[in-house]
Amino acid sequence: MKTDLQYTVFDEENEYSLRELCSMCRVHAQFIQDLIDEGILSPLGAGPREWRFAAIEIKRIQISIRLQDDLRINLPGTALALDLLEEIEELRRSKRQLERLHALEKY
Repeated sequence: MKTDLQYTVFDEENEYSLRELCSMCRVHAQFIQDLIDEGILSPLGAGPREWRFAAIEIKRIQISIRLQDDLRINLPGTALALDLLEEIEELRRSKRQLERLHALEKY
């Protein structure tokens, strides 16, 4: 069975409007508003018409959808899980950096 894969590459420097974000993530604006209210997303701008979202927000939305759909985690739990996942990733980056420094000191 052949599966067609689709992917989109996002430029980390780009910012996206609420409409673009909803379209890319296939969610309603109310879902985005709920994520903002819970502190999961942090748009730039005064209101929905001016909001701009960084590319990293797309990843946060996708993970939020998976946590809610697959694990039935509510929004506060999703916010906590995202914070913990990001902290784990930061610790892994720090560990890799320390391992590289330690390897350089050996020589």
